Order: sequence, then structure tokens, then C-alpha cells
Amino acid sequence: MRKLLLLLLLFQYCHVSGQFLSKLQATKSDALFTTYAAPLSRSSYKLDQGYQFLFNDPESGVEIISADGPNFGLAIRLGNETRFRLKELFKEPVITTSYSDIIKYTYSPFKDLKIDVCFDVYSSGSAFVEYSVSNTGNFTSQVTLIPYHFYPSYDSIINFNHDNLFDGYYYPLTKKPDSWMKEHKIPISTSLQAFLIPGLEFDSLLALNVNAGAASIKPAGPVDALRSSIALRKMVSPAITAVFGMRTIRLGPGESTCFRIVLGLEESDVRKQVAFRKLKPLMLADPGKIIREDEVEYSKIPQLKFPCRDYEMLYWSCFSLMRQCMMPAEGKCKTNYYVFSREPKWGWGYGGQVFHESLSMLAYAYMDPASAMNSQRVFIQRQQPDGYINYRTGPYLDETIPYANQLTTSAPWFNYINWEIYKISNDRKFLNEAYLSGKKFYTWFVRNRDSNRNGLCEWGAESELESVRDARVAVWDNVGRPGCFEGPDVNSMLVREAVSLSGMAKTLGLTDDAKLWDNLARQRSALIEHFMWDTLSCFYYNINKLDQGFSFRKTNDLKLKEIIGFLPLWAGVSSTNHADLLMRSLRDPMEFHRPYGIPSLTAKSDYYNPIGYWNGPVWVQWQYLVYRGMKDYGYKQDASELLGRVFDNMIWHLKQDHVFWEFYSADEHQAGWNKTYIWAGIAARMLIDEYSVK
Repeated sequence: MRKLLLLLLLFQYCHVSGQFLSKLQATKSDALFTTYAAPLSRSSYKLDQGYQFLFNDPESGVEIISADGPNFGLAIRLGNETRFRLKELFKEPVITTSYSDIIKYTYSPFKDLKIDVCFDVYSSGSAFVEYSVSNTGNFTSQVTLIPYHFYPSYDSIINFNHDNLFDGYYYPLTKKPDSWMKEHKIPISTSLQAFLIPGLEFDSLLALNVNAGAASIKPAGPVDALRSSIALRKMVSPAITAVFGMRTIRLGPGESTCFRIVLGLEESDVRKQVAFRKLKPLMLADPGKIIREDEVEYSKIPQLKFPCRDYEMLYWSCFSLMRQCMMPAEGKCKTNYYVFSREPKWGWGYGGQVFHESLSMLAYAYMDPASAMNSQRVFIQRQQPDGYINYRTGPYLDETIPYANQLTTSAPWFNYINWEIYKISNDRKFLNEAYLSGKKFYTWFVRNRDSNRNGLCEWGAESELESVRDARVAVWDNVGRPGCFEGPDVNSMLVREAVSLSGMAKTLGLTDDAKLWDNLARQRSALIEHFMWDTLSCFYYNINKLDQGFSFRKTNDLKLKEIIGFLPLWAGVSSTNHADLLMRSLRDPMEFHRPYGIPSLTAKSDYYNPIGYWNGPVWVQWQYLVYRGMKDYGYKQDASELLGRVFDNMIWHLKQDHVFWEFYSADEHQAGWNKTYIWAGIAARMLIDEYSVK
């Protein structure tokens, strides 16, 4: 028995330690996501800092960057030449390990000099970078190491001070929230202190403001070192403020030196002794232990066999994106929750959860079902007694957006997401909580969004936001506000909500409830089929809620083909005949069969713009819904082909800039407008649905 247990443990260790992301050989041409943030257990909302590894810009240094700093880099001086920019290197960086919080890479600035780097975002307020510099040649070399960090958005670093007790440096720092954060009173930390422990005895250290022409030196260094530092500063970046350290060493053949730099951010009122004591243990933190912990977490992800390396890169990158967006319980959130993006950190993406972003949990639940369920519990715990759930829910925000005597909610994907998560987690406690909350939400929505009580709903309150499609929508912009129409989008969602509630009720043994939900789903489906299907153009459209016709201001002005016309396919509403006819538009290259996916508006429209907003671009989460609908109706070849087109553009961008985007062009290799967006992670669910062994 003991031998058997040892064999099982050995098998588990080998399985975990052999993970894909631990044995990478990824170059700048690989489809790898390279943004990093602290793990959930060591994250906090108010003081949070994420980073991106920049290694694809020939003019830039090989740097760890963030939107407003700090950015980290290393320059190497050998003889009379200083190198740090990508185009100057003898060998460009190769990433060997990459998880959501840690990266290891190697490169050679000169022929016989190798640099191995490990960067870890240890917590929301601390990170360390470790450099190992090795002489791989046959002769002794005198090497000057110039580690630097800089801030792209600050005028100067003042009061740059040295602490003798901890042999570290500290200086004040101010971060500026964007206008959305100010308007919504998002309490991020703005008045900070930075604490730096270099782990390397510098010959000289320079804090520099180039534009002001002033340099303060602590301690003073040789003139040559100052000149090279200032010249380096001017080349590094258009950043305004920077700190450089310099150390010259001799390395014999086969010799190496290793040093670590630790940086911490704290509130301005934290005493420096407290900050340095908290930071000091990071000098000894074991990267191997951090990686092993990541390997355990990633080992829960389904292991799939993909047709190519690009798909495998995309798959694991999706989970790194979603994992790094998870935050621990804080403020009003009694359980963990997510933000849209931690780097860059911007108001709209940092305010809190929304149902349509939670579609990403359909993928993330495979990695961390507990966190996926808890993020849904955030909605459940904040639900009002009448069933209403506010538009955006975060640790310090309950955004209700009142309009026309109504409160804005999110598009009704709540029960659908809960049911899908349960089918992965099999957690009955969660299912019971979700069902009780979900039926209250459904009841509230139908009561408040069916103004004429005809069995079909319209969007309400601030309806552009509630409908998800918040800008550049052909119908909203050219015909009328969403609240004027009963649409195939909101009503298909409600059908799927009822179907999901039925599945929950059956699992919980509530037979009568299940029959009620099934009847409601059938009744609404029949109304969608009868009123919203146009037999002439073979498509589903919005209808005028006053007369259920396709005309509002002009005859047939509601007959605008938008992606919402395919949601009845996803919801299981369409008859077989209607589904076959609908596929004509999905297969037509002049309409919705575009090079890189299904656009949000037919390409035949004059309002079409493949890189606009909701008038043409490809939104990945909606691609999944239509993909799933095609598969469920038996159009498996069409679904697989769609997957390939969507992934083509996502992979291209991962190879070019190594980030995920809010949306992608339907026609060209373009993307916009916001990067590192959590809902792109649902691409992992598409891969699971496509390549899982049934």
C-alpha cells in the first residue's frame, strides 16, 4: 500500500511539473499572453499593480511595463557599448515559464553573455525581478550592470532617500485615477510611497528628471557612469522620471552573478520601517515554490489535444487572463469577485462585475469552480428583496443607473451562467442558492420589462447599457431607443433563463417548478417565432412593441440584420426550418461570414464598420453563443469553421502584442479599443467544447 501511495504521489508530481506553461520555449512570434498580476490570495483592490512583459518592440528595452509605471529594465555595458533595446541584442528573449503571476525568460545582449530573468508579481503592492548574468565565453569580461526602473506619467521623483538599516531606497509617488473612477468614487490608493531594495551594492545610483535637466545622485558616482546613465535614460523611453543603479563586475569564463530587486508600493502614511520589514522576505522568496503552486492550480484545467501549437498557446493564455482578474473578498464583496482588467487599470474595467462579463466564468469554472461560483454569489448576496440585481457590482460600487423611473440591470444571462457553472462544479449548495436567487431575478425582470404585458420583453432604464450593446448600434442609432422595441436578444436570453431554471429545478427535485419554467420557455419561444421571424428575409428582428410590426418611423425600418438575430439559435428557439434558413446569412461572405468571424452587423449595411463598436466588430463572447447554437442544431462543420476564423485574429494579436482585446475586426488583423479584457477568455470554452473527448 505504501509503495502504491508513493507511486501515485510521484505520478501526480510528474503530471503537474510537466505542464505546458512550465516548459515553454516561446519567442516574440508565439501566441502567448504576457500580462501578469498577483494571485488571488495576495491581491487587494485599493493598492493593486499589474505588469506586462514587453519583448516585441525593436526600439524598446526588454522591459516589464505597466500603464503608469513602475517599469523595469536592465542595460548591460560591455567595453564601450551599452545594450538594452531588443534590436541590439545578440539573442532575443525566449520565455521558458509563464503563469498569471510569474514569468521566466532568457536572452543574450552580447555573444558570450547570457541573462536569465525571473519576474514575479508577488502581491498587489510588491514584485521582484531576479537577474542571473553568466559569462558563457572563454575570456574574462568586465561587465557593467545598469538595472533601471521608470515612470512614464510622473514629472519627477522627489525626496529620493536611502535607508541605512535596510539598505533600501524610498520616495513618494502619486497615482492619478481616471475620470470614471473619480465620478464613481472608486477608492483606489493615489498617495503612495515606493520602496526599493536592490540586492546589489551599486557603485552609483541616479534619480533623474531629464526634461527638468536636474539629476540628484545618491551616492555620487564616477563621471563616466553619470554620462552613460544620462545617455541611457534619454534612449530608454519617453518616460520623464527614472532611477538607475550601476555596478561593474568581472566575470571569468563560466562564472555568473545573481541579484534581485524588490519593489513595494504602500500608502503614504505607512511607516518606512514597517514597509521595509514587509518587503525584506521577498529577497528570499522561492520562485520554484511559486511556480509549483501555479502548476497545482493549472493542473485542474482539462488537458486537450489540439491540432497546432497556436491553439494550445491560446488555450493556456485564456486561463492566465481570467485567473489574474480574480480578486479576494473585500469591501462589500463577501466572496471573491473579478475585475475586467488589472493592467491596464482603468475605471470601466475596474468598477465591478457585470453579467455579460461573467460569461467568462463558463470557461474559468473548469480551472477554479469555487471562484467562479463565488463571483456569482456576489450578485446573489447583493440582490434586493424584490429580485432586482444592479447593473454593476463591485467591492465598493453598486451601480444602478436610474433612468425614466427605472433601475438598470444587466442583460439576463444570470441563470444561464449559474446553470453552466453548476454543470461543471456539481455543487448542490451553490445550485440551491442560485435557484432561489435566479427565480426571483427572472420574476423581477419580466415584471419590469414587459410594459404592455403581451408576453414579450423590451430593454429598460438606461437601455443601451442594459442591452450590452452600448454604442454604434444600427437600430439604436438610426431607428429608436431600445426600450421602444421587443427584441430577439432580450427574449432569447429569457428563454434560456427559463430553460436553465428548469434544469436547476429538475436537479433539485422540484418537478412542478420545472414544468412551469418549461412552459414559460415554450410560450416565449412561440412568440419570438411568430412575431420576430421575417419570412421574406429569413431573419429575426426587433419589433415595435406597440403593434409587433417591423416598422417604427418608416416602413420596415427595423429590418436591420444584426448579430442579435442569431441568438434564437443559441437559445434553442428556432424551428429546424428557420435554423436552416438562418444559416444562409451565416454562410454568406457578403453578410456575416467574414474573414475573422461573425460581425455584429451585416456587412451589407451602410452603417457597417469592422473596427467600429457594435456596428461590425467581432465580440468573442457572442461568437461563443452563436458557435454553441450551431453545434446544438447540428451544424458542426460550420461551428468548427467559425472557431478557426475567430481564433485566427486572436492568435495574430497574441503574436503581435501579446494581449487580448475587447473586440476584433471582422475583416482585417485589427483589434480595439481596450486590452486585457476578461471576456476574451471564453475562447477557452470554445476550445473545450470543440476538442474535449466526449
